Amino acid sequence: MNTGERVRAERRLAAILAADVAGYSRLIGADEEGTLNRIRSIRAEVIDPSIAEHHGRLVKTTGDGLLVEFGSVVDALRCATEVQQAMARRNSGVAVAQRIEFRIGINVGDVVVEDGDIFGDGVNVAARLEGLAEPGGICVSGRVQEDVVGRLDLPFEDLGEQSVKNIVRPIRAYALTADAIAAMPRAEIPVAPRAIRPAGRHRQWSIAAIVVAGVLIVAAGLWWLRSSPNAPWVSATAPPLEKVAALAAPSATPRLSMVVLPFTSLSNDPEQEYFADAITDDLTTDISRIADSFVIARTTAFTYKGKPVDVKQIGRDLGVNYVLEGSVRRLGDRVQVNVQLIETKTGSHVWADHFDTDRRDLVEAQREITSRLARTLGTELYRDAGRRIEQEHAANPDARDLVMRARALNRQSGSAALHREALNLLEQALTLDPASVDARIITAEILVDDIGNGFSNSVDQDKARAERLIREALERAPNSAVAHGIKGRLRLVQGQGDESILEWETAISLDPNNAWTIRLFGQTLLSLGQPETALPYLEKAIRLDPRSPFIFFAYSALGRCHLFLGRTEKAVALLRTARALAPDSWFVHLYLAGALGLSGDVEEAKNEIAEAVKGRPNANSIAAWHAIQVRQQGLGNPRYQALQEKTIIAGLRLAGFPEE
Repeated sequence: MNTGERVRAERRLAAILAADVAGYSRLIGADEEGTLNRIRSIRAEVIDPSIAEHHGRLVKTTGDGLLVEFGSVVDALRCATEVQQAMARRNSGVAVAQRIEFRIGINVGDVVVEDGDIFGDGVNVAARLEGLAEPGGICVSGRVQEDVVGRLDLPFEDLGEQSVKNIVRPIRAYALTADAIAAMPRAEIPVAPRAIRPAGRHRQWSIAAIVVAGVLIVAAGLWWLRSSPNAPWVSATAPPLEKVAALAAPSATPRLSMVVLPFTSLSNDPEQEYFADAITDDLTTDISRIADSFVIARTTAFTYKGKPVDVKQIGRDLGVNYVLEGSVRRLGDRVQVNVQLIETKTGSHVWADHFDTDRRDLVEAQREITSRLARTLGTELYRDAGRRIEQEHAANPDARDLVMRARALNRQSGSAALHREALNLLEQALTLDPASVDARIITAEILVDDIGNGFSNSVDQDKARAERLIREALERAPNSAVAHGIKGRLRLVQGQGDESILEWETAISLDPNNAWTIRLFGQTLLSLGQPETALPYLEKAIRLDPRSPFIFFAYSALGRCHLFLGRTEKAVALLRTARALAPDSWFVHLYLAGALGLSGDVEEAKNEIAEAVKGRPNANSIAAWHAIQVRQQGLGNPRYQALQEKTIIAGLRLAGFPEE
């Protein structure tokens, strides 16, 4: 059999149960080892036996959740109710803050089965229903409720029509509250119909549930980003793209998966390249707003710039079903944009169009391209989220041009000289257009970067300036995902971990395909001492942006996650990959040295320490390194430092790294 040949997907009708642990991050933050041990016991003693008894199939698990398939809606509800009753008994006498409580959503629908996993709208709806359930409760779709009428006597409460993220149509939802489940007879569910209580009495609870679901949108919306426990991992000898191909394959991505290739500049002036690149960037951001899409990050897309394009090969390399490509011609203030959508499997054109506009109306032309793309693919754009921030006012076209140039410089390199040049352009832009949101956001981003990279000569002043700029940007554009992400980075540098997480969650909810945001959220969770929670976000970032020049950050963070979780061999392989991708990164050498020392390879660890100190002479002891981590990188969290002390620092000591 040809191993490159994909097996035809199987479709079937199934009852889907999605569950997660309410307040998982809080529980892990308070007692990681104890929480994980308790969840393992619950799986072994309650959940797995109940799934087996009711003929279910465990599809996959994550740190805080699971997905189960049943052939019968009745079996799915019996299993869910039995689990929640057992959990209510286990939690009796346990302090509220320490309870492990599950939220469960159940839907019935058509699913696609590939490699043992299940996908499709039926799965997505179950996940959204899970987000509407209260801790200890169950939320089901109208179809589930209808199917069990006359077969199970359950005190459902009608929540009415619910509008949930990424689902076009409203969902009729019904709830079984924790109190109602606890009051039911133990281990048995009578089989006589009971009237459903009207929605009115619990309308206030329903609204509250939606608000909570909105605040925790990442937990509900990104649960599906978590990979299988058998996902392949990189080694030091293979290119990252090859090793993460399975993570980025179409079987693990939505139907609406695509890459926006760098637009070709048809202007005679090579200096206009930045203009075509900016349009590519903007369209990538806008297309990420298409519901249920999977959009490859611009840094990976730009590795194809100037090369012959084979869309079929790109589809195989990146695991995407569509390629968007085009060209830009700028003649003074006039701008001509040609764009075409191509299906990668066949190489056929889905549609093509031409837009003739000017610099002032360019944003509107880009919005029309994105809207038409969404309509063509039979979906919709997210509403009121991630809207192009420069649409909020008639931007000065010259100021916008300066912002485009600054953004291009900022993405070329992390050098202090280029940062200074970009900041100068941004100051000019703000002089021409004092209302520019983009200029504020990019300036704040560079300031925070400079702090983290050690370029800043006035850390406190730069923190204060970045704080002011981000506040002003969010006052003008509260739905800017990038602004919320930069604020999350700033909060971490300021040592405000909880506030940082809230900002990252908001950023991801506004732009679910932003690899930069997802990677940095994973790094933030790790820096707060939550390695297991961080893993799926770092994995997702690699899937979205496998060829990013900054992908070594993700591999470095993944290596530390596995090291902190006791997987030293895997950690060493990941950190060696990070080193191969960024041989000049001094801190990667230091992390690898610690992992090698812990694994017993002391001589190689000493070599890595020497490379680290060569790259950063003032990081020449454990105490000096700790000071850099806390002041510049926001790694002063006690939980993180405790994990690092037991692993990386222990390994460095074994390799002879001095204390002072």
